[in-house]
Amino acid sequence: MTTRGDGAEAPGQLALVTRGEIYRTRERVPERGGKPGFYVVVSRAFVAEHDAVSTVVCAPIYSQILGLTTEVVVGPRDGLPRACAVRCDFLTLMFKARLTEFVATLSSERITEFNRAVATALDLPVVTTTPDRTFRRR
Repeated sequence: MTTRGDGAEAPGQLALVTRGEIYRTRERVPERGGKPGFYVVVSRAFVAEHDAVSTVVCAPIYSQILGLTTEVVVGPRDGLPRACAVRCDFLTLMFKARLTEFVATLSSERITEFNRAVATALDLPVVTTTPDRTFRRR
């Protein structure tokens, strides 16, 4: 397994992954029609980066873009071969060992879109903050 493309981990160790990173699987995945696929790590840093945890929540990337509010369109500028969609409606638990090929890390702009899409998919309130406003407790 490759850690962020550098191949630095020792044999038998799980590679560290980070929220917002895109990986490709080498193994054929039954949920993807028996084909390898691309995934974005969704799990928070503690889970994703903790080597004692062997699984992470991921969002699959599909080549077909449906235009859903729960999708994030990504493409060549994000390290992928063509325009495609991260589908946050289909979150899945993946073994870190299956995330074999590091592709890229989502930009801060894409992370904002990604957070909004995940919140929408889970029917959570979308929280936005503005740097020019300060909220104080009374």
